[in-house]
Amino acid sequence: MESWLQSEVITLKETRISNDIIIFAGTTEGRTLSEYLAAAGIAHTICVATEYGELVLKEHPLVTVHRGRMDEEAMREYLKQKAFAAVVDATHPYATAVTENVRAAVKDLTIPYLRLKREILEEEETGVCYFESNEACAKALEQTKGNILLTTGSKELSVYASSEKIKNRLYVRVLPGLESLHICMEQEISGKQIIALQGPFSEEMNTAILHQYQIQCMVTKKSGRAGGYEEKIKAAKKAGIPVYVIGQKKTETGDTFTEVCKKLEVICGCKILPQQSKNRFEIILAGVGMGSRESLTNEVEQAIRQADILLGAKRMIASYQPKLEKKPYYRTEQIIPYLEEMQKDVEVSEIVTGQKVVVLFSGDSGFYSGAASMYRALQEEISAGRLQASVRILSGISSVAYLAACIGESYQDAAVYSMHGKELLNLAERIRNSEKTFLLMSGVSDVQRLGEILDRAGLESCRIYAGYQLSYPEQEILELTPKECLALQKEGLYTCFIKNPSAAGKRLTHGRADTEFLRDRVPMTKEEVRDVSICKLKLHKGAVFYDIGSGTGSIAVEAAGLSNDIRVFAIEKKEEAAALIGKNKEHFGLENIEIIRADAPDGLETLLKPTHAFIGGSSRRMNEILSVLYQKNPKMRIVINAISLETICEIKEVLSDYPIENEELIQLQVSRARVAGSYHLMQAENQVWICAFDFCG
Repeated sequence: MESWLQSEVITLKETRISNDIIIFAGTTEGRTLSEYLAAAGIAHTICVATEYGELVLKEHPLVTVHRGRMDEEAMREYLKQKAFAAVVDATHPYATAVTENVRAAVKDLTIPYLRLKREILEEEETGVCYFESNEACAKALEQTKGNILLTTGSKELSVYASSEKIKNRLYVRVLPGLESLHICMEQEISGKQIIALQGPFSEEMNTAILHQYQIQCMVTKKSGRAGGYEEKIKAAKKAGIPVYVIGQKKTETGDTFTEVCKKLEVICGCKILPQQSKNRFEIILAGVGMGSRESLTNEVEQAIRQADILLGAKRMIASYQPKLEKKPYYRTEQIIPYLEEMQKDVEVSEIVTGQKVVVLFSGDSGFYSGAASMYRALQEEISAGRLQASVRILSGISSVAYLAACIGESYQDAAVYSMHGKELLNLAERIRNSEKTFLLMSGVSDVQRLGEILDRAGLESCRIYAGYQLSYPEQEILELTPKECLALQKEGLYTCFIKNPSAAGKRLTHGRADTEFLRDRVPMTKEEVRDVSICKLKLHKGAVFYDIGSGTGSIAVEAAGLSNDIRVFAIEKKEEAAALIGKNKEHFGLENIEIIRADAPDGLETLLKPTHAFIGGSSRRMNEILSVLYQKNPKMRIVINAISLETICEIKEVLSDYPIENEELIQLQVSRARVAGSYHLMQAENQVWICAFDFCG
């Protein structure tokens, strides 16, 4: 038995009512029960082991705090002396020795013993969440982003594959047997999503798979040591991703908070549970600036100091100590279940003013931060009645504002982007078109990549000001050339400012000349036809555009050049033409073009859902192509070019099969002047038909 010695009693106020209840505390529930009893006018003693346990309690004239450790005999004697009406054991589920002492102490006494149970929600290791069923796990996965490694086997695959929100993100690890593979095929899991291997799998093997498939979440059964559970957990922890576990949570016997309150109501003869509830939590989403205490705003510093619960990335919460607990949770799928389970266990009412939960975000909460999406998710839970809370946001100082002040530059007239944990396409072109650019970065590898991009793009005249470990004692402001960026080795957090003295200014229209493209012998949509076709597409920011029968890629290049936020898929069946598209993509510095070597509609099924498509060549498969496009998005915009009568007839025939609107049919005849001696003679190009319409399914 654990010895609980050297105890002392602290009476908070002199005026007291008779002592009726004793609580052995060690959990949030024990502290909250004390607040309920005090609000109901019931005098009680609350026993805590440490000084810190005493500090988190609210002072009240009806509360006596007993601080110190007692063994079984000391507990028995204390209970006899005070003649308590009931004993409530609210110690932590893992403090089994204390619970054994309390039970043994009351065994021969006529005092009611109530065990206030608390479910253990997660592993001691962070990032491990339990689910009682595959269905519950699949529902939670719908709220996540990124690829998912499913290691639960093939028998439960249908539960996950039935959700369109996660199906295409699944990578399933199954046994390399015909039965398993047949189930995968039945559930329409593509070949590239199947990892058919025989275990056991080492930690290193699991880590390699997580890296290879860019996994953002792992799903497993709680299979124990023999099933490789420990190796999976270690690999996920190393990769910094959450693990969703199908298996029973560790539980204990006893009464819920509400059940304990109702039993105490009978014992004490008065109402303890309130009639109406109030917000359980006061949630604050706070921007912490660059990370040092000195860069905190006074408002954020005060919120952290008053926090009952502190959540955020491990690095951010490390130097702070909240009143109750801190958890390295920063993802929505971690924080919301944590708060809802906490609320379910405690059922706090209007008597309790609400626990202060502070979630920390780097930089400014409104600047490339996860605070906005977290705020929306919390508001949805509050509106749906699943979470009793208020939520607000506190801003911080962004590293861009801080760096701008350090180097004496303004940032209202600068382009600002983030490479921090995300892909940033067309970076060279962005910098080429802007005199001033700020970049948020993850580490030294991003600075090296920046140097490589600038050097390869011929932007060696740019000057880079790299802010290293901003606001920390080791802060440095480095002035670098692109080649010096390549040689940088010091690891840490960076924010960069790029000054381009030769900025060209972004082109506002399409309309590249035919002579700007690399052509070889591949057919190309002519300049004027290209211009009209692009106009008829009515592309917008964030569009997903298919260029089918791409040829030289001239249409793809024009579309991609309109906006860095347009995703372009250039579909081309001929090897020579696909290679030429690649050359033009590199020639114009457009990383938002992806080349698909396929004979459309083959190859379209796995691509992102399109918003627009241009068909410049169909190889007499027009109806098949339109059918696939309609299935992928029955509300998309289509533009078709045709020069042969056969294609024109085919278009007219197949369009009657689909609901369309905003139909336009244009015949375009272009003539170009060529010089013949002292004369300019007009030379006609082939007539082109341009058909444009919207699906309206």
